[in-house]
Amino acid sequence: MAASSLSDIMKENPDIVGRLRNSKIGMYVYPVVAPEFANWRDEQAAWRHSAVLFDQSHHMDELIVEGPDAEAFLAYHGINSFSNFDLNRAKHFVPVTPNGHVIGDHIIFRERKDKFILVGRAPTSNWLMFCAAYGKWNVRIKHDPRSPSRPEGERVFRTHYRYQIQGPEAYKIFEKLNRGPIPEIKFFHVDQINVGSKKVQALRHGMSGAPGLEIWGPYDDKNYILSCILEAAKEANVDLVRCGSRAYSTNTLESGWIPSPLPGIYTGDGMLQAYREWLGADSYEATGAIGGSYVSNNIEDYYVNPFELGYDFYIGWKKDDFIGKQALLKQKEQKNRKKVTFEWNAEDVVEVIASAFRPGEDHYKWIDFPQPNYASTSADLILDQSGKRVGMSMFNGYSYNERCLLSLGIVDPDINEGDVLTLVWGEPDGGSGKTSTERHKQAKIRVRVSPTPYAREARENYADSWRTKR
Repeated sequence: MAASSLSDIMKENPDIVGRLRNSKIGMYVYPVVAPEFANWRDEQAAWRHSAVLFDQSHHMDELIVEGPDAEAFLAYHGINSFSNFDLNRAKHFVPVTPNGHVIGDHIIFRERKDKFILVGRAPTSNWLMFCAAYGKWNVRIKHDPRSPSRPEGERVFRTHYRYQIQGPEAYKIFEKLNRGPIPEIKFFHVDQINVGSKKVQALRHGMSGAPGLEIWGPYDDKNYILSCILEAAKEANVDLVRCGSRAYSTNTLESGWIPSPLPGIYTGDGMLQAYREWLGADSYEATGAIGGSYVSNNIEDYYVNPFELGYDFYIGWKKDDFIGKQALLKQKEQKNRKKVTFEWNAEDVVEVIASAFRPGEDHYKWIDFPQPNYASTSADLILDQSGKRVGMSMFNGYSYNERCLLSLGIVDPDINEGDVLTLVWGEPDGGSGKTSTERHKQAKIRVRVSPTPYAREARENYADSWRTKR
């Protein structure tokens, strides 16, 4: 009988690390949106120098949680404080397991006293849907999963469209759209603006560190809203560049958010065992892939906690209780790893690429530009000068704005900014069984420990948040 749950899979094959490292799921795909509208270099440059248009309508799950217990349910299942969460606000919502390991994250919007919308990757959506079924909460949940990675020509529908316009000239476009100055919207606050004949919700946000707004509304309005945006940019004489899926995934390298930590749900008894029995054999958690040079027999070595990702800034310690609180209190007293940016040495990167142009020689793992999405979760070894493991690189790519390869990851607490370490690029033993990985040899690349966020714009102009607290 075929396995029907993640729990079944793990009973049949206890080596869950081996399964994830050899997953046949293929490349991690940002669906539907064209790979490039201009070219990914100009698309990256646009958020720094003019204005860029992100289409965020397809690559994220959306979860609507409403009902009398909606706030209590979410407050109990996330680390965040809800005491200052008024209407027309947004937060970066993070759930952890009872053992304090990060499951994922969502952006959460409060639309009514009893209604919230959450947007992000599948692990958080899956966890909240399970928790609603597992507990006795008076909530209703509507799940709109991300668009198919490979729709094969079929039409795709979502509940909402989402567009974000960022860059130093973004405000000119919004003023044209709104037919006048837009209201003063504080960071992670929501207000309404005009777009053509529609009034739309607008979140003050900025993924790449540049100023901007994210707007959303019914998916049926998507094409009309897009035409209004493009016309407003023309009227404002702004070079608005539409961003394709290739460049989109790299914006976080400059602004410091690690988008895909491995959900820490593969171990633990009680509630976590019930969760693994609930998760389908085709779920993100069962089919996802781990890629990189770090290999451990212990799946927990890939887990992270909120302190390591910089999320302790908004843990709601004053809440009576929430899942993971006791574990987080213990973690708070220990020395935790810290999030950093790694700046890759250009000469070493060029040597890796050059190896592919030497016939008859074994070559290093190809570095795809601008971002090598060959696994759902990345885990590359970071070594000090003595060869000791001191960290893990978790998301990498090329920034045309900074003219260098960057990655985000975590290091031991005694590692300092400016230290030069070694990143092991490529997988051991010639590569894993992933279909997204060719046969190759490993390379050692020097990396300099650098600030997070890496982009000066993000460091200097972001409101205090998980991105800037150090």
